[in-house]
Amino acid sequence: MALSREALIEAVSAQMPDKRWKHTLGVMETSVKLAERYGGDPVRAETAAILHDVAKYWPVERMKEIIEANGLSAELLSYDKQLWHAEVGAFVAGDEYGITDPEVLDAIRYHTSGRENMGLLEKIVCLADYIEPGRDFPGVDHIRKLSKASLEEGLLAGFDSTISLLLQKRQIVFPLTVLARNDLVRILEDKI
Repeated sequence: MALSREALIEAVSAQMPDKRWKHTLGVMETSVKLAERYGGDPVRAETAAILHDVAKYWPVERMKEIIEANGLSAELLSYDKQLWHAEVGAFVAGDEYGITDPEVLDAIRYHTSGRENMGLLEKIVCLADYIEPGRDFPGVDHIRKLSKASLEEGLLAGFDSTISLLLQKRQIVFPLTVLARNDLVRILEDKI
């Protein structure tokens, strides 16, 4: 059985520094606003936002162990460790916090990488993670502006920003992010 909102907040906030909890509060607020704007379920959006970074500060050894022991995406282990917490977080949300809603679990699982054919809730939480009020990086205000007119335009700009930064740093781009970006381009072209 899933924990209450208050119990989730208490359990998750205890697992991260205050600065990261402040970020989570921003993602919660932004997810609710985006859900209301784009026809999503604000309660489900907030639940996914509460849990999106639950494993962010866990030791990498613990995340690796959970990935391997539970048959999670082993492909992740070949990529940046910053991606691991999303997959582990989705597993933990179900296993330890009783979340059974597959859309909430997918919103947690894909909030860092995106993927092709993202559902509404996935898009909302992923975009909220980019644009919550505490975020301050070059281009975030542009992404926020786009997100007021189009969920997909905002998310595409977010993925473009991430991919551009990784290219500038000569880092590997996770394939799901490229696929998510290209899928959004196709979706937006079809709307024209």
